[in-house]
Amino acid sequence: MLQSSTLKFLKDLEKNNNKHWFDTHRPQYETARTDFFAMVEKLIPAIAKFDAPIGQLAVKQCVFRINRDVRFSKNKAPYKNNMACYFNQAGKNGLGGGYYLHIEPGKNFAAGGIWEPEAIVLAGIRQEIDYNFTDWKKIIENKNFKKTFTEGLRSNEKLVRPPKGYDENNPAIEFLKMKNFIVSKPFADEDLQTKNFVADVAKTFNSMKPLIEFLNTAIH
Repeated sequence: MLQSSTLKFLKDLEKNNNKHWFDTHRPQYETARTDFFAMVEKLIPAIAKFDAPIGQLAVKQCVFRINRDVRFSKNKAPYKNNMACYFNQAGKNGLGGGYYLHIEPGKNFAAGGIWEPEAIVLAGIRQEIDYNFTDWKKIIENKNFKKTFTEGLRSNEKLVRPPKGYDENNPAIEFLKMKNFIVSKPFADEDLQTKNFVADVAKTFNSMKPLIEFLNTAIH
């Protein structure tokens, strides 16, 4: 579970996203960061129960920095309004599919899959879906999968026309047009403060494991 003070810090940061305020409130940030790290430390072994390699990761390998990279962004706010972590066999910078947790007041969610893969990786995923469409459908049409991820498989970008080498009549065409392959489940702020939160997130991640395994098979 997370402390209410952690959510309060993130709410206050959203309203005061500047270096002076952050430096003045650094003790509150350190407390929130410690709280988040403690939660991630419990989440790693919970994930490892169904995805053993994750158990070898250290917390720092999974948690993203709160500082934003503003060099190429129109938004020059120096800090993220969230705390987040990503679990992949190689940590937060690992290639391939993985599990992601995003903590932001009113916008909390657990997600997984693969986001903005390189062209060669995306081609491999499309080929795997085309070759093994029956297995792909078993994953995304599974009752537990659909119950957990009510919005289904999502992609923020999708081709209008079939990708090169594929026909419009291909039964998998709507998936082959996707550029990202993501599922997610929202969590209310109140959920984060319950004793079952880590277990609930781990259960959500376990539900998406078949999808992640499929995607990673296509990559390796």
